[in-house]
Amino acid sequence: MDMKKRIHLELRNRTPSDVKELVLDNCRSNEGKIEGLTDEFKELEFLSTINVGLTSVSNLPKLNKLKKLELSDNRISGGLEVLAEKCPNLTHLNLSGNKIKDLSTIEPLKKLETLKSLDLFNCEVTNLNDYRDNVFKLLPQLTYLDGYDKDDKEAPDSDAEAYVEGLDDDDDSDEVDE
Repeated sequence: MDMKKRIHLELRNRTPSDVKELVLDNCRSNEGKIEGLTDEFKELEFLSTINVGLTSVSNLPKLNKLKKLELSDNRISGGLEVLAEKCPNLTHLNLSGNKIKDLSTIEPLKKLETLKSLDLFNCEVTNLNDYRDNVFKLLPQLTYLDGYDKDDKEAPDSDAEAYVEGLDDDDDSDEVDE
């Protein structure tokens, strides 16, 4: 299914300004670009475009309220400067599984002052010497890189992971009953 058709289906008779979350995973992008998404989606806080064949985020509309952007498993290799302009309030960005090879590619993200969490798993950049130290120096606003802070403490993550971890609690509970 192409991206425009998927967006139309996801609207389910709502107007774009009513939509806070939009998941477009695994649909087809045309020429590697986001399509069908307009600045009418002004309330959008979460956008997921995992595995849609993106090579660019250049035609992302202005999304002032967007906080979380999932771009994993695409073919993005640069052009990230557009994110600071179009999504100035981004707090979480997932670029895992893209074609990001060096630190200069992620340098424009320093303009995203509210960015707290960045994921670059399965990107070539993670193979660089002192990768984590250098990313934290380059992007001092970050709290978490690839799910861990500067001190290698894991991020308190999504509800799904908390749920799965909660399933284990019966076996090895550290709680003391009083």
